[in-house]
Amino acid sequence: MASITAPTYDPTTTAQALAQKTTAAIQQQITDQTNAATATSKALTTLKSAISAFQSSLGSLTGVGKSMLAQSATLSNTSVGSASAQATAAAGSYNLFVKQVATAGQVSYNVGADATIGGSLNIQLAPPSSPVTTPPSPGTASGQFTVNLNTAADTDKDGKLSLREIAAAINSEPTNAGKVSAGVVTLNGTAQLVLTSKSTGEANNVWVGTGAGTDAALAGSLDLSKRNVTVKAQDAIVLFNATSSTTGTEVKQASNTFTNIDGVSLTVTQAQAATDQPFTLAVAGNNSGTTSNVQAFVDAYNKLKSAVDGLVDLGDPTAGTKGGTFAHDAGVRALQSRLVSMVRATGSPSLASYGITAARDGTLSLDSTRLTKQLAVNPTGLDTLIGSASKSSPSGVAGALDTYLTTWSDSAKGQLQQRTDATSKLQKDLAKRQTELDAKYDAAYQRYLKQYSQLQTLQSSMNNNVSMFDAMFSNDKS
Repeated sequence: MASITAPTYDPTTTAQALAQKTTAAIQQQITDQTNAATATSKALTTLKSAISAFQSSLGSLTGVGKSMLAQSATLSNTSVGSASAQATAAAGSYNLFVKQVATAGQVSYNVGADATIGGSLNIQLAPPSSPVTTPPSPGTASGQFTVNLNTAADTDKDGKLSLREIAAAINSEPTNAGKVSAGVVTLNGTAQLVLTSKSTGEANNVWVGTGAGTDAALAGSLDLSKRNVTVKAQDAIVLFNATSSTTGTEVKQASNTFTNIDGVSLTVTQAQAATDQPFTLAVAGNNSGTTSNVQAFVDAYNKLKSAVDGLVDLGDPTAGTKGGTFAHDAGVRALQSRLVSMVRATGSPSLASYGITAARDGTLSLDSTRLTKQLAVNPTGLDTLIGSASKSSPSGVAGALDTYLTTWSDSAKGQLQQRTDATSKLQKDLAKRQTELDAKYDAAYQRYLKQYSQLQTLQSSMNNNVSMFDAMFSNDKS
């Protein structure tokens, strides 16, 4: 008897193949849409970052109180200090004389043997009383703090306080907060406790007193009569509008940095001799600094444009070059076009008149020579042209750019936020559809697995029956 021939197959593999075939079309659609949504999300992040960086640059270059014009401050006598000018500083020349520079107070005490534990140090920062040798009244100084010489100060636990342990206790005292630094200096075999105020000015003279219970020898070493002033704390004194070392308007302050001239910072480092002549502080335009500011504007714009160009690039299918995520997005292409038109605005003066020109593709470049020549003719015109990215009163090219870009970057209703929200919603919907499709696949797989498992069992049973019949009738010769 002939046997039954049937194809062999694996129910699991067959069920998987059939289930995949059932969901393949929808799965491909979801996969394509998910990949596109992911690419869009990444592209939106790139665009958001590029716009944010450019707006930050605009703010730092042209925000409130900012200017593209740079000013410089130079001293005719650089040995007395240095000066710098903000863009807002007015050009001018000032005669000055440095009578005195501010110093931080420093005192030292010769301290002998280690001290017994106990007592306290009362340290004050204050100007000297009259006479100079008289310490300020206790509690009258704002810089006053107390250092406890208790067991916590005995870091090596030998039962005594060394000079270094006392200095460490002063430095680590929380209420000191760095107002006074303590150190140990050994000169000719004698150890000295040296205390230095952090800040300059005559109000920062250092005074030390001792509290009840302090080691007698230590208290004696810190007595007022043993106080050695190594650096006298004093204020800085500068004569403005000076014609000699004795004439002019005296300005006295604790700091060595003077800001009396609007937009100018003068830091003095050395006093002049009485026989010296006043020096000149000159404030004038700084073409090099202005060029750097303009170049920063150009670079920031080009960086933004480059990012947008990459996102809308059409690519080249013939060369296998893939296009940008927003290659066919009318909104982002409009952004690209608008940016270029804003920097190509015509008028008098124009960006081009200051050496800022746009190439055919809209990329900016700077001709520093042309910029310098135009600054000589019309220095204030540059700020008027570039304007301000101030949110309250935008003006010029910077204001127009920032205002337009805000319609994209606004966190509440800007286009970037709207697009991001829409993309996020799409991604959530796609994730839900994927979950539903996975359930549909599982159901189809289980159904096919059951059917083909049953078919495999039936086929096996039929083959067994055929084998049995073959065995029963194989010896029948009739």
